[in-house]
Amino acid sequence: MRNIVISEYRWQGIENINVEIVERKGVGHPDYIADGIAEAVSRELSKYYLKHHNLILHHNVDKVLVVGGQSKPIFGGGEVIHPIYIIVSGRATAYVRTSEGLDFIPIGTITLKAAREWIREHFRYLSPDEHTIIDYKIGQGSADLVALFKLGLKSVPLANDTSFGVGFAPLSNLENLVLKVERFLNSKDFKARMPAVGEDIKVMGLRVNNKIKLTVASAIVSRHVRDSSEYLSVKEEIKKAVLDLAVKIVPNYDVEVYVNVADKPSEGIYYLTVTGTSAEHGDDGATGRGNRVNGLITPMRLMSLEATAGKNPVSHVGKIYNVMANLIAEKSYREVKGIREIYVSILSQIGRPLNDPFVVDIKIVPEEKLTQDMHSEVYGIANEMFNSVSKITDMIICRNVTLF
Repeated sequence: MRNIVISEYRWQGIENINVEIVERKGVGHPDYIADGIAEAVSRELSKYYLKHHNLILHHNVDKVLVVGGQSKPIFGGGEVIHPIYIIVSGRATAYVRTSEGLDFIPIGTITLKAAREWIREHFRYLSPDEHTIIDYKIGQGSADLVALFKLGLKSVPLANDTSFGVGFAPLSNLENLVLKVERFLNSKDFKARMPAVGEDIKVMGLRVNNKIKLTVASAIVSRHVRDSSEYLSVKEEIKKAVLDLAVKIVPNYDVEVYVNVADKPSEGIYYLTVTGTSAEHGDDGATGRGNRVNGLITPMRLMSLEATAGKNPVSHVGKIYNVMANLIAEKSYREVKGIREIYVSILSQIGRPLNDPFVVDIKIVPEEKLTQDMHSEVYGIANEMFNSVSKITDMIICRNVTLF
């Protein structure tokens, strides 16, 4: 029997607290860039290992630093005068012993290609060749961890660390709104309508009782605005679009929207960028400082501080257990009647099989009371998830789960 503990969680529920704060750092935010590149490198390493050696070898490239450059945006144009410096750091298996000798893995080539392709995929005006310097410092994994990793490949992967993952469901009204606002502003449809809106979008949501205030920081692409009047018009369009979306998502709330509140037009201060990200001018980023596995930063909820991006998708519990906790919570809420909220925490113990967690703590906030049927159904969902833990790796590599 797995150590799955299910209990009733006695609290008023997220929607009943007076003050709620939620944040999302969007695609172009420097912290998101760090996460995105770390995960892209891990994914491409995993694919290479699978293709050439039929298994994913030990690696963790979850230490990416984005050092902001310098730029000179002006209405109607501008230039990047000092490129963004990106360094990918971590550990990876660099060679494999075969009957024919040593087979070396092209770590550097894979890393640089993955980073450049991620930038091209997610930005319209940030050129990985012209606007960035991409470097890497990836060493060989420590002998004990590599040996432990190989041991787990023979059966069920073994936890590479003593750590925990956390997930919950459902999203609150504010959480859902913040998530959808950023995704909407960064959607292809909105960019086609408003090309001046850059990719670096951060949404901070505040709810006080039934009043919501959204503070949106949106980089504006300088080539698409001719003067201050047009810039202010773009800001108004963003505000209007967010308010229209909010009416559909949270119709019963009073919503206010603030856009680029640090602007001071009288002093010529605007959130103008050449490339669509604040990383072009002094704003830095690092892996793990952004969104959690559900795409949000939620200080009013149970959270893990683990960075999911860049960790190997086979044995690193900082990645696997965060994804699993989220999936268990979502599936339980979706399929088990009577759950108002559910929180899942999964603790590992280094060297222990991933399908045998040290403890799974599931807290349920019921609509009325926690029944035996609810207990049994949630236990069954969690148990089945651990029976098929290897599927999580495939879901991560195929990009079928949110990681940040």
